[in-house]
Amino acid sequence: MSDFNRIFLTGDKHADFDEFIQKARRCGITDADLVIITGDVSINFYGNWRDRVSKEALSRVPGTILCVRGNHEMRPTDPSLHGMYRKVDWMGDMAYVEEAYPRFIMAADGARYHINGRDFLVIGGAYSVDKPYRLQMGWQWFPDEQLTETEMAVIRKEMVAHGNCEDIILAHTCPYDSRPTECFLSGIDESQVDNNMEHFLQEIVEKVTYNQLYCGHWHIDKQDAKIRFLFRDIVMLE
Repeated sequence: MSDFNRIFLTGDKHADFDEFIQKARRCGITDADLVIITGDVSINFYGNWRDRVSKEALSRVPGTILCVRGNHEMRPTDPSLHGMYRKVDWMGDMAYVEEAYPRFIMAADGARYHINGRDFLVIGGAYSVDKPYRLQMGWQWFPDEQLTETEMAVIRKEMVAHGNCEDIILAHTCPYDSRPTECFLSGIDESQVDNNMEHFLQEIVEKVTYNQLYCGHWHIDKQDAKIRFLFRDIVMLE
């Protein structure tokens, strides 16, 4: 018996859910389905009442919603969230849930969830290329937006224990060699961009056997070999 009727995936929402709600309705998503958002859901962005407004909007999408951590959102353990998230055992590994919104599952970085007979390895985080501008303007920027070297080492160790074989990889950004250069922003000095997460994911895809990697971050919808970039599209996992 499957855990969910169907599994859907989509990309960055940045707390703007109007189009997502309409597309979810057209896809016929129901409460029996799982929807995976590959980062930058941004329902934990401000740490105040504005996040609550975003969560109420996202609540209009049915089903269970699994949120991969992007770079434009707090970790569930951030002190600014005042302990609103509790650790839970979800699909065989650790996740975070807020009591007020139990359908929203915050994926733990490095977790491996067993869903509908498949393993999903989660690798959240990325670098904000607009970091200097955000700091200059006093906008939100999260110092822990990328994985630490310690967190990467734990993921490497777990992958070896898993036989360097993964079914589905859920990431926020993509491997370095797969970066969609057509998405590079004008005015950004690429030599100053921290590609640590992209290099880490490049290392992973070169070391492990995997079937598909889904990511967001780049605000593009396209398939590149075994890597599916998601933004506005909603795709159903076969």
